[in-house]
Amino acid sequence: MVLEAVGSGELLHAHAHLWNNLFSFIKPMSLKCAVELGIPDIIHNHGEPMSLSDLVSAIHIPVSKIDQLHRLMQLLVHTEMFSLSVPKHKDGETEKMEEFYALTPSSRLLVKDVTKECLSPFFLFMLDSSVINRWLFFSEWFKKEGTTPFELCHGLTIWEHANRCLNFNDKFNQAMSSDSRFFMSTLVTTCAHVFDGLNSLVDVGGGTGGASLALAEAFPNLEVTVLDLPHVVARFPADSGVNFTSGDMFQWIPRADAVFLKILHDWSDEECITILQKCKEAIPSKEDGGKVIILEMVVNSNRGDHKFTETQFLCDLMMCAGVNGKERGEDEWKKLFENAGFSHYKITPVGLLSVLEVFPLLQ
Repeated sequence: MVLEAVGSGELLHAHAHLWNNLFSFIKPMSLKCAVELGIPDIIHNHGEPMSLSDLVSAIHIPVSKIDQLHRLMQLLVHTEMFSLSVPKHKDGETEKMEEFYALTPSSRLLVKDVTKECLSPFFLFMLDSSVINRWLFFSEWFKKEGTTPFELCHGLTIWEHANRCLNFNDKFNQAMSSDSRFFMSTLVTTCAHVFDGLNSLVDVGGGTGGASLALAEAFPNLEVTVLDLPHVVARFPADSGVNFTSGDMFQWIPRADAVFLKILHDWSDEECITILQKCKEAIPSKEDGGKVIILEMVVNSNRGDHKFTETQFLCDLMMCAGVNGKERGEDEWKKLFENAGFSHYKITPVGLLSVLEVFPLLQ
């Protein structure tokens, strides 16, 4: 359709839609600013909605920045990261026009050190310059064989970078741990049946043990072991309540009743098949209770929710830009399981993610 054939109203709508997409990056960067200023924590600790003037005082920014802070909060209220209220007299008339800000369920997830559900480390890591800059190489990457946009940006794979840069490694592990704690806090209650009858479990690629600690706490009789690379395991205390073993999941996985995975989206189909085959070698037969428990996205599993599906597509491109992995739909998961020698599976949706229970072929 040529532009001349488009009505002026439709053309203006297209223009606004283009601008909205163009400037959408400002939304997460504005929220990052709010988190770094400590606004979610300040409002939470205040115990009730806060006025703009009180926020300025609590943040310790110059009074001259009050208008700029109001403009920041205006956007964050519009995107439902904070809510807005205006106090009223008993007679119903407004007391004054000063606005008061409160947390929403989304911004409560960014309050630090209060609940196991805090996602601040994950949120800030994903907006760190070392992670964001890879997107500047996205189109260049499409024109080249191999590598990833992250590797084009840094000259190293994300795993090599984590191994060489202690600060990046710490941020990465803290981010993944906070993400794991959030989902595990729901998983151990809504999907407790998944762990029935298990005496031992290996969390493969479990990092600093965010998921494993939640499992060990929820199921005291379950012996939980984390398998990860030496530079990850070496930095975690031995008396944490779970066992830590260093090793390469492509070579060997300790024996257990079940293997827990939430890292397959980081790897190609061929690599996933190898990992799943090593998992199959580590667990008993289905008759003896052996299974692999996977916490991952099943793309398009929430077909009726546009935002869920869009978020899954965004996460899929995030995998594309950082590693050689991908987010997968059910047909893709089924093919991986069959090629790795598993007989059948069950899927239980949990928000954006799903729990996939995968069982070895009958013996």
